[in-house]
Amino acid sequence: MAVTRNSAPSEPAEAYPALLSLAVHEFRTPAGVVTGYLRMLQRDGGDPLTEMQQKMINEAAKSCARLVTIFSELSDIAKLDSGAIALTQQPIDVFAIVGEVAAHMHEASERDVRLDLRGVSSAAPAIGDPDRLRAAFAAIFRSILRERAGPCTVVAERRRDVRDGRPHAVVVVADEADVQAVYDSAAGEFDERRGGMGLALPLARRVVERHGGTISAPAPLESGDRRPWTSAIIAIPIAESTR
Repeated sequence: MAVTRNSAPSEPAEAYPALLSLAVHEFRTPAGVVTGYLRMLQRDGGDPLTEMQQKMINEAAKSCARLVTIFSELSDIAKLDSGAIALTQQPIDVFAIVGEVAAHMHEASERDVRLDLRGVSSAAPAIGDPDRLRAAFAAIFRSILRERAGPCTVVAERRRDVRDGRPHAVVVVADEADVQAVYDSAAGEFDERRGGMGLALPLARRVVERHGGTISAPAPLESGDRRPWTSAIIAIPIAESTR
């Protein structure tokens, strides 16, 4: 006997957020159990642990915590893509948020890689989600600083610009000598598929885009051009021009 379906199967693009949500739920359950047992061993493991055993447990706990963070990022991506969550809508200053993030950015400092904040310090009013924007800028900054061997200075320069007839807050992140060249370059894709970053960059791109903005990198000029990996241009529309 033939089986009649009441509805057509969901299109892949429509079904994938639900699949991600299910995957996150299934991953979180065993990860939570493992995390709980590792904490018990760290806190009161019974017989005294050797130094090697303690080190192994601590490393396992760090890796498990990293997995939990990735699951959380995956959940946020699924919810943003499906419209299940909305960004907070409150008055913000994009440049002030960039300044807050840069002030606490110490990625790669052990290699003497320094992030220098320049340009306009405020007056980039918009409506948006300050916490998610902070996390987005932090992820972008970290991804670029990680690529520098050091010693060097990476600049995050804040500029006002007009794009498509609308004022934008623009943040150019590049090596000190390349800021203007990156700003003037043809826009290419910002590669968010970088090892060691989890899903922080795909999530950051979605947050920037939900604020009406874009993130790009210079199109490579030649083979081996490192600028697409060591720079970015983030542009977010602002409420008014202050010129």
